[in-house]
Amino acid sequence: MYWIEFLTIAGVHLLAVASPGPDFAVVVKHSVQYGRRAAIITSIGVGFAILLHVIYSLLGLGLMLKTSPIVFQIFIYAAAGYLFYLGWTSVRSKAPKKQGQNSEMVKQPNISDSKAFGIGFLTNGLNPKATLFFLTLFVGIVSIETPNEIKALYGLYLAVATGVWFCTLSFFLSTSKVRNLITSKGYWFDRFMGAVLILLAIELVIPV
Repeated sequence: MYWIEFLTIAGVHLLAVASPGPDFAVVVKHSVQYGRRAAIITSIGVGFAILLHVIYSLLGLGLMLKTSPIVFQIFIYAAAGYLFYLGWTSVRSKAPKKQGQNSEMVKQPNISDSKAFGIGFLTNGLNPKATLFFLTLFVGIVSIETPNEIKALYGLYLAVATGVWFCTLSFFLSTSKVRNLITSKGYWFDRFMGAVLILLAIELVIPV
């Protein structure tokens, strides 16, 4: 009896997760800058953050956050500040130094698993649009009569589906052909994604 409700949620989520946003920008950035492992771990962090949205939506905290303008505004500024920080560090990316007379680039920078996971988790967890999205799902689409156990299963699906989507994206972007295509000018791509993150931060504070 819950299949129609589930398919509606899955369809709306598919459209949302496929749309470019902070999660997409960060995963793409890590795929290019750090490689497949870091991007996949970042994607897992994004997926786990979905559970955070699900939990506070089920507990009613998300609705309280939305109905308290001051608290919600603080939350928006915190999210914008974090996205701006990520974007600024990317915009400042420098061209890799060459070794001697040859054109071989220095070793690609690394990022720890915990940091990659944390960036993915915070990028999604601090996204006010994700907050509004899950409030729309659990308040506007999911029936009030749907048991919390079923809602929890919906949330688990959303978390897994999000993680799988971005892991797939990470895998594709980190294939040898794609990476070889952009490696030589990867720092320009990093700067571009940084600019995207900065624009997303500005759009949070000054909606268009």
